[in-house]
Amino acid sequence: MKEQKTIALLPGDGIGPEVTAQAVKALEKVCQEFGRSLDFKEGLIGAAAIDATGDPFPDTTEALCKSSDAILFGAIGDPRYDNDPNATIRPEQGLLRMRKSLGLYCNIRPVTTYAELYDISPLKNKVIEGVDFVVYRELTGGMYFGEPRGRTEDGRTAFDSCVYSVHEIRRIAKLAFLTAQRRRGKLTMVDKANVLATSRLWRETVEGMSPDYPEVDLEFMFVDNAAMKMIQQPTHFDVVLTENLFGDILTDEASVITGSMGMLPSASVGDGLGLFEPIHGSYPEAAGMGRANPFAAILSAAMLLEESFGWINESRCIADAVKEIIRIGICTEDLQPSSKHSTDEVGDEVAAAIHLNVPA
Repeated sequence: MKEQKTIALLPGDGIGPEVTAQAVKALEKVCQEFGRSLDFKEGLIGAAAIDATGDPFPDTTEALCKSSDAILFGAIGDPRYDNDPNATIRPEQGLLRMRKSLGLYCNIRPVTTYAELYDISPLKNKVIEGVDFVVYRELTGGMYFGEPRGRTEDGRTAFDSCVYSVHEIRRIAKLAFLTAQRRRGKLTMVDKANVLATSRLWRETVEGMSPDYPEVDLEFMFVDNAAMKMIQQPTHFDVVLTENLFGDILTDEASVITGSMGMLPSASVGDGLGLFEPIHGSYPEAAGMGRANPFAAILSAAMLLEESFGWINESRCIADAVKEIIRIGICTEDLQPSSKHSTDEVGDEVAAAIHLNVPA
């Protein structure tokens, strides 16, 4: 009897349901080819959950996630809430709560360029040729979660706190070191240690761990320098490790290298359960129009198979199918303005290509 894995499917808002549907197509096809079995169970999150329950991360969704083997997530965000400064409940609160409650402390974002897409990048071909690095971003600490935060009684002064512990730093740094060992043996720690006390703690902690990984060449780089280097010489990087706020900014910057945010997948992991999602937002302007690029969602599904289940061949099979479809020029308009291919059509083509890529 086939071992069945359960995936919590959280399509979310905007284009989330459309791109997630294409990822499911790819997963179902690769399972057919390899004799695997997946059970998808759908839950609400974000604005869709607020509309239905008044809560952006309902208890039922939390329970579904905790009872599943992995989570495939679409996107959250809705202008009804995003554009209302007085909104007390927001879709993003659901995502932050989910990360915290599930212990998803490490966000992994690979950045890879495709030769066929070099010309859509704002950077020169010679700069982006062969780019292949991955960012490890701490996800449940720092300024996004630090206390105290708020405003003074007169409302004229606001404050946020950036807080980190050695434990929080060590657990993600270990994952980054291990990945660097498996890749090209280089780890870049990005901080602002010349100004921030938390950055100095990061630097001291990571430097103290370095002797345990003698195969890894560790370097430190201030975040402003790293931001410039990522555009001027992205091939310099192999594995990048950084805190929550810096990681949020740098990974969005890195998406420019590929020419479209629709190309970048991501994983959020902890000590057990993993969540996999495209890095793009909900893009509500394009919702329901068939214009959304599904590649990042499909590649996130490929990451899910390897990271959560150890299905390496199945994961590579999906990634190879994406490469093949890009090679023959089937894509959405963000990659090729003259393209008439819809989100569904691109998803269908990737799924159809999967059988061509099963290892012999």
